[in-house]
Amino acid sequence: MERAVAVKGWYRVEIAIVTGSGGLIGAQSVRWFASSFDLVIGIDNDMRAYFFGPEASTAWAVQDLQATVPNYQHHQIDIRQREAVDGLFATYGTDIKLVVHTAAQPSHDWAANEPITDFEVNALGTMNLLEATRTRSPEAVFIFTSTNKVYGDTPNRLPLVELDQRWELDPSHAWAEHGIPESMTLDNSTHSIFGASKVAADVMCQEYGRYFGLNTGVFRGGCLTGPGHSGAALHGFLAYLMRCTVTGDPYTVLGYLGKQVRDNIHAVDLVRAFDAFRQAPRPGEAYNIGGGRYANCSMLEAIDLCQDIAGSELKWEYQADNRIGDHIWWISDISKFQAHFPSFTLDYDIRAILEDIHQHGSQRWLGA
Repeated sequence: MERAVAVKGWYRVEIAIVTGSGGLIGAQSVRWFASSFDLVIGIDNDMRAYFFGPEASTAWAVQDLQATVPNYQHHQIDIRQREAVDGLFATYGTDIKLVVHTAAQPSHDWAANEPITDFEVNALGTMNLLEATRTRSPEAVFIFTSTNKVYGDTPNRLPLVELDQRWELDPSHAWAEHGIPESMTLDNSTHSIFGASKVAADVMCQEYGRYFGLNTGVFRGGCLTGPGHSGAALHGFLAYLMRCTVTGDPYTVLGYLGKQVRDNIHAVDLVRAFDAFRQAPRPGEAYNIGGGRYANCSMLEAIDLCQDIAGSELKWEYQADNRIGDHIWWISDISKFQAHFPSFTLDYDIRAILEDIHQHGSQRWLGA
């Protein structure tokens, strides 16, 4: 390999491992880190198709990575299988310098149908990867994509004001300017089954950093999005919303009058945050990460934007029942991350995100 460095007659190879490599953040991570590492190893067994059906399969993304990233190597490993995970890490040992763990069961609706599967993927799978890193590649940086669902429905206790198209935090509240910080409690709330499994993984990643000194970083994302998203009804709302707007498929808005607010971060911006942490890791740190005040929208606002960008009308209906534990309003305060990594900025606002999704997704959706 061109980047390999001769050491005592041998070659030192720097390797990055990306789990969930066919997913939105996984695939973006592969492409980003391929220029910094000799080899990028992807782990993805396409459980997304099992979770959400064949239309949500990530096989197309894996095939694209194999065709376009010369130093990408794919392994169809199930992260729930400890021996398989450990075997891969044992093969490459201390050559592994980075682990980006994005593989997950990502839907809190789906988790209630198979709680054991959800916990095995999200919690046990993470534990297997942490232990393999600790025993085989202890100097590696370990990045975990957590979720704002670790806070449960506590955000719904915030004083909210109803506006024409959105709920908004009372401007007199201390968090109104920047959003919700990491100091929000994880306790005494309804997390959803999904949220609980992610809490277990989130806290364990922190402990492997604090207790064992592993270079772990926890990123509690809001809505992660971009054109690489295989959006489905139960997960990936901006990509799926734009898909329905383009294809004419019906969309259902669940609860809160369609005024629920989410911040959204483009996959490129998120992976740039990963890279900043990789270069100067702070073991055991947890960060709220998202679009913050720069990139957020309500469901009604997102519908209007999708229709404007696509030039077509979305067929949608409203159901009053919200999802259990769902947030009414979430905007991430990313100031802690920006304080630790001052050069980090967000490049994509909501319109830019949706335009990118539309530009790169339309042909794939209409050709399906």
